[in-house]
Amino acid sequence: MEAYAAKIRSQVLEEMDLSRDMDDAEVLKLIDDRICQGSTRLPLNERSKVRREIFFSLRKLDVLQDLIDDGDVTEIMVNGYRDIFYEKKGRLYRYDKSFSDVEKLEDVIQMIAAASNKLVNESDPIVDTRLSDGSRVNIVLSPVSIDGSAVTIRKFPKHPITMDDLIGFGSLSKEVADFLRVAVISGYNIFVSGGTGSGKTTFLNALSEYISTTERIITIEDSAELQLNRQPNLVRLETRTAVGDSTSQITIRDLIRAALRMRPNRIIVGECRGEEALDMLQAMNTGHDGSLSTGHANSCRDMLARLETMVLMGSHDLPVSAIRSQIASGIDILVHLGRLRDRTRKVLDVAELNGISDGEIVLNDLYHFREEKEYEGKIYGAWEKCSDLIHTEKLISAGLQKL
Repeated sequence: MEAYAAKIRSQVLEEMDLSRDMDDAEVLKLIDDRICQGSTRLPLNERSKVRREIFFSLRKLDVLQDLIDDGDVTEIMVNGYRDIFYEKKGRLYRYDKSFSDVEKLEDVIQMIAAASNKLVNESDPIVDTRLSDGSRVNIVLSPVSIDGSAVTIRKFPKHPITMDDLIGFGSLSKEVADFLRVAVISGYNIFVSGGTGSGKTTFLNALSEYISTTERIITIEDSAELQLNRQPNLVRLETRTAVGDSTSQITIRDLIRAALRMRPNRIIVGECRGEEALDMLQAMNTGHDGSLSTGHANSCRDMLARLETMVLMGSHDLPVSAIRSQIASGIDILVHLGRLRDRTRKVLDVAELNGISDGEIVLNDLYHFREEKEYEGKIYGAWEKCSDLIHTEKLISAGLQKL
């Protein structure tokens, strides 16, 4: 069957008009014609399978396409052309398909990169990009990836997950969601922290639904993933890598500086990974209330330490005391997410930054998720309110009641 499919694919390639952009319907007709001429004794279900595989190899992502189309698959991991794994409903599985050879995997990699005007080659073997549906893609080429080129695809749902969805999933309580809704409306600067796979981007997207449609929003990302579909006055900015001498690199820092001149009400930085943290804090400290961002950390306190390190990457001569002052005055609320043993994602902590005491940033814990029991592999618990919000100035200014 594989030899037959390869023969049909070769014939279709010979007949394709490469001088123009053929649409999918034309390609499918060529495939159907070749299959009909090639073997009338092939069972109908086998014909359909060959048809789909050839089309996916020519116009889609080859053997990965079925995983891309499966709504329950959340992550795809390619370790060289032979080994493919995927995550489905929180569990990892080995895929029963593989690429036909190294060259086919490389073709798919170049197709993914080219779709977002990204370049990946021996000179630049590592790239972050995205699929047309917003799914995040990381590529590391061989020989940097020793056992063959590695591709990791973090899929995003076709329809953005809302805060009501997260409440339904048990990711947070309605009380916590209501608090965050009022905080976003009132213009509190919120920073979301968490480990890899904890759902930071999804949560940031859900928070954004509380932003008024009358506000102008600028989003800044390495690869555009946020889906703020209900915002009419939205500008989406994305970084760019340098391509030889023809195009220059555009970083997160460049985009934040540009955004400040674009009359934003709020700036949303998809993720802070380095020196751009300094620019983000300066934006939060210069009148852009209600700005949002995320970062990798294991706790709220750990996120503060990481922010200090990232700011130092952008300005080595700033004293730690000045950095802590910038963080304490720029960020109002920290939300920490985590992935528990049962693979569920939850809001673990919500804390308010309450100034500086004895040289350290003071955290006022507002909500904390406390585990109560574990039954049949599932963790049960509840969100406890630890204290009230101290700084209510923005609530009062927005005309909302005290929390």
